[in-house]
Formats: sequence, C-alpha cells, structure tokens
Amino acid sequence: MLSDEVDSPDWWLLRLGRQIRDRTTELDLWWDYYRGRHPLPELPRNVGDAFRAFQRKSRTNFMGTVANSPVHRLRALGITDGDGNPDDDAARWWQLNRLDSRQKQVYRTALTQSVGYMIVGPHPTRVEENSRPSPLITAETPRECIVEHDPATGERRAGLKAWYDDVERVGRATLYLPSVIVRYRTKERGPGRLPWGRQAWEQDGDEQEHDLGDLPMVDFPCRPELGEDPEPEFAGVIDIQDRLNLGVLNRMTAARYSAFRQKYVTGHKFRKRIDPLTGLEVVEQPFVPSPSAVWASEGEATRFGQLDATDLSGFLKEHEADIRNLLLISNTPAYYFATDLVNISADTVQALDVLHLAKVGEHMAVFGEAIEDVFTLCARQAGVERDFTEAEVRWEDPRQLNPAVLADAAVKKKSVGYPLSVLAEDMGESPQRVRRIASGAAADALLGASLLPTAPQQPAGTGTGETA
Repeated sequence: MLSDEVDSPDWWLLRLGRQIRDRTTELDLWWDYYRGRHPLPELPRNVGDAFRAFQRKSRTNFMGTVANSPVHRLRALGITDGDGNPDDDAARWWQLNRLDSRQKQVYRTALTQSVGYMIVGPHPTRVEENSRPSPLITAETPRECIVEHDPATGERRAGLKAWYDDVERVGRATLYLPSVIVRYRTKERGPGRLPWGRQAWEQDGDEQEHDLGDLPMVDFPCRPELGEDPEPEFAGVIDIQDRLNLGVLNRMTAARYSAFRQKYVTGHKFRKRIDPLTGLEVVEQPFVPSPSAVWASEGEATRFGQLDATDLSGFLKEHEADIRNLLLISNTPAYYFATDLVNISADTVQALDVLHLAKVGEHMAVFGEAIEDVFTLCARQAGVERDFTEAEVRWEDPRQLNPAVLADAAVKKKSVGYPLSVLAEDMGESPQRVRRIASGAAADALLGASLLPTAPQQPAGTGTGETA
C-alpha cells in the first residue's frame, strides 16, 4: 500500500493522478469541439428518427479554425544570447529533437486542450563531448501529464506522467520532483481508466536522483489567468458554436419541409379502395406533380392552390451575425472565412490582424519563457554551464508581410545605419542564417578590398608645391 505522508512521492502520485482523472471530462469536451464532434442540436422530443441525419449534418466546425489560426503564426526560429548571438549547442539540441515540427504539436495541444508539455531527459543513443547523454525533449499531452505549481512562488513543484501500457497491460506512471524521479505501475493487469486508490499502485524500481536542479517537465499553458486554470483558445465561443449548429439545423429543416411551394386541393371527392396487401382502406392520389400533367376534378366547388415557400434569408442573416460575433470575440481575422471581404488590400488585412497579432504576442511571451526553461534543463542534462533564462527566443514575424515590403524596409533601414545582422533578423532569418549572412558579407567586403588597386604614392615635395 502506498504511503499517505504529505509531500512524499506516493502522496504526489495519487494527488496528481487524480487531477488528471478529474480534468479528463473537460479535455474530452474541448477535443471533441476542436475536431468538430459537437453535441447534436436538440430537437423537440416528439421528432422522429428521420431528423437524426439532419442533426449530424448541421455541425460546422469553427473551433478548429479559431484554435489553428494562432498556431499558423507561432514558429520559434531558435535561441540567441542577450547580444543576439546564436548558441551552437542550443541549435544542435534543437535539430536533434526535431523542434521545428514538434513545437507546433505543443502549441496546437495547448490551444486546443488548454496546456501542452515538454519533458527533458537523457537521450538513449546520443552523447555529448563530455560523455554525458545528450538531452532528449519529448512533446506531451495533458491527457497523460500534469504539473502543480508552488502557490507561494509560482515555480513548478511536481509533475506526473501516467499512461496505460497496452503491451504489458498495466498502468505506468513517472513522478517528477526537483531532485528525484520515481516510477510506479499498477498491481493488476487490465485495460480501462487508470485507478487512483492507494492500493492500486506500487513503486517500479528505486528512486532515481537527477542533477537538473529543477522539474524536468515544463508546461505550456494557453494564456493563463491569475488564480484560474488555463482554457483552450475557443473556450469563450463554445456557446456561439452551439448556436450556429442549431441555426443550421433550423435552416436545413425549413429548406427540406417548407422551402418549396406546397400544393393543396379542396372540394374534390377522392376515391377510396382496399389495399390488397394490407387490407386497409387507402385514398387514391390522382394529382401527381409533373411538367406535362393536367389536374382536373369533377367536383363543382373544387379549388386548387399552393402555399407560399418559407423565406430562408432570415436564417442566413442570423448565421452571418453569429459568425461575426464568433470572429470578434475570439479575435480571429475575418478573412479566415468566406465573408463579404472581396479584393481586400494589404492595409485592410493589417487592420483586421491587429487584435489577432496581439493575442499571438501573448502566446509568444508565455511559450517563449517555457522554451527558455526547456533549454536550461537541456544545458544541465548535457553538463554545459549555461543559463538560458537570460537568453532570447527568436520568433518568426507573425505579420506574414510581403517579401517586397520587407526588402524595401531593409533598404531604408540600411540607409540610416542599421547593421546587416539586424536587417537579416528583421527579414525573418534564423540565428544561424543571420551569422552566415553577416560572415559572408564581411568576407566579401574583405575580398573586395584586397582586389582594389594600390593607391599611388605621392612624390616627395619641397613643401612649396615644386618638385625636387
């Protein structure tokens, strides 16, 4: 049986594991909204099963676009020191761990499920020059990981990764503390949700000390609020998504059953007959719609007519209004959707981007601090004396400007004395390419100077302008 001593590894295992269990329902809801599996719009209870297909077809997934629009603008290029110089070790670890692609996985997880994680540990096959294992960075999901922060300092206090091993058919968990790593497994085999009782788990091996000096698990929260748990990017517009789905369902129902002119006849005496198959009395229907049909009746007071079709323009206007509200509240640019914006200029795009870029800037600030923590752990894992919390994460310009505009701005900045390295940064080059560009320009300048003809020497004069 696990110990219930406060702050012990066993205590942390159960505490964090239960937190993972408790937030699973919300994570499932957010993931379903992101994937477009929204709850079916509600209909009156007496509606038959024929409407179920309408319910399924009425769902239009806007949540994926709301969450992905900032991810499209988030791309870290690398890490530099305080003076803007690239770090060779950081660049090597970056490429070793494929962070050009994995960073997007963490950002998308954070924006769709409220938080993403990275774990730093020893690489199983790569070693550094000092024979220490190279750092391994893994991207993690909140369905398996959780971090608790110290309420007094805000620093990471404990972290847990728990998952089901479908090969051994047991639950496994790794508890991360600032100085030790403790591994657990469930006592009984079997699938299903992980149990979080004291009798369900046992330690799997001895505690493993580490010298990273901090928690090896780093969280990437989605715009965290003080005193609140993080929420996904679309948390504030879920109700509008439900309203959009209901509006589409109502429009589809109206289009199916009342958008066409329904015909009627009064005063006609319909003939009745017995159905030979069922033995029931049925009414014959002589009036069949057809381009070549002529309807006639022997009744003296027979009247034919048709009902007016339902006007669907009101449904469409309501749909457009809901989309505008969704874009406004989520700070998503209107050009992500096919609206009335036609042949818009670059200035219009920039104006539509103002709030969106401000939101992306918040994400860059939070995620940048987390990346600095990750690479500080990498340096300690590799045995390198370096504090990346004083470094700077270089981000790609989220404005996505036209290259011609960037080139024109660079020429103007060069004319007022901007160095080439700064211009290359403004052009969106990575720290390594900035160094190569600056080094190449310096080498070209040195080569050009060496090829210039030597200036002729002035003859010795008498000081009066006459030659000797």
